[in-house]
Amino acid sequence: MTDGDDISFSALGRIVQQWAGDPAQLTEVIPLIGGSVNNTLLLVTGDRRKVVLKITPHRINRDLETESWQLNYLRDLGIPVPQVYASHTASLEDPNSFLLMEYIEGITLAEAKKTLSKSDYDDLQQDLSHWVLVLHAQTRDSYGKLDATGNHQVESWPTFFHTLHDHVVAVIEQTQEIPIKLRKKIEKLHQRLGDFLTHDDSPRLCHGDLWGANVMCGQDQSGQWKVRALLDPNLRYGHAECELAYMDLFDTTSKTFKRAYQQKRKMDEDYHKIRKPIYQLYPLLNHVQFFGHRYVAPMIEVAERATAVV
Repeated sequence: MTDGDDISFSALGRIVQQWAGDPAQLTEVIPLIGGSVNNTLLLVTGDRRKVVLKITPHRINRDLETESWQLNYLRDLGIPVPQVYASHTASLEDPNSFLLMEYIEGITLAEAKKTLSKSDYDDLQQDLSHWVLVLHAQTRDSYGKLDATGNHQVESWPTFFHTLHDHVVAVIEQTQEIPIKLRKKIEKLHQRLGDFLTHDDSPRLCHGDLWGANVMCGQDQSGQWKVRALLDPNLRYGHAECELAYMDLFDTTSKTFKRAYQQKRKMDEDYHKIRKPIYQLYPLLNHVQFFGHRYVAPMIEVAERATAVV
C-alpha cells in the first residue's frame, strides 16, 4: 500500500468477502498503480482468485462511481473492459470509496511494443484499430463528458474543448520556462480555437485516455495477439480526431493502426496540417503542468507547429 494510507488488511478482507463470499480469505495485497487519492491494489485470495481494487480511504470519491458507470457503458457496447464487481461511495457507515473489478491477465500495449515481434505487434495494432472504430461509431447530437447523469450536453465542439482546457492555459501563462513570445501565441491560439477546430463530423464516443498503459493485451487460443481490455476510461462525446492525435502523440498507434483505421474513416488534409498539432499541444501543456520540466521541450516543439496558424 502507498505511503500515508491507512487501509487495514481487515477492511480489505471484508471487501473481498462481500465479493467472493464469507469463506474467502485475503492472502496477498500487491500495489499496482496509484496516486495521492486512489490506491490501486491487486487482491489475491487463498484459492488464488485475483481482483483489482481502486480505493480512496475516508473520502467521498465520485470519480470511482463514474468509472464504474463508464466501464459498464462500454461493456454494454461489447467493448472489452474489466467487469465491475462492486462500487461504493464513502458513507458514515463505510468511509472508504472503492471500485472492485476484474483482474485482466496480460501485458500492457507499452510492454507489448518492447517485447513482441513486428508481426505480432501488427496483429495487435490491427485489433486495436477495430475497437477504436467501434468506439468512434457511437454518435450523438451533442458534445460533452459522459456519466450517469447524462446532463453534459454542449452543441459546439470548440466550446466543449474550451471547457476541457481553459484551466491548463491559465496555468501555462505563468510558466517561466516557456518563452513569453510563445506563451502569447498559445494564448492567441486558444482564443481563436473556433477558427480552427470547427468540422463537419458528428460527436463520437471517445475513450479519452488511450495510451500504452491503458490497453491490456494477450494471446487468444490460436496464439494471435489481441486487445483484452481498455482501462481507465474518461468517456466523452468529442471529435474523434482529437483522440487519434492523442494516441499518436504517445505512440499508442503504429502505421498498421493508422492504415486500418483510415480504410474506414479517412483523415483529411486539414487534420494533418492544422488540427493534429493543436490537439497534441494541449495534452503536452497538461503534462508540463503536472510533470514538469521534461515535457517543456517537446511541448515547445509542438506549440511552434500548432501556433503557426495564428
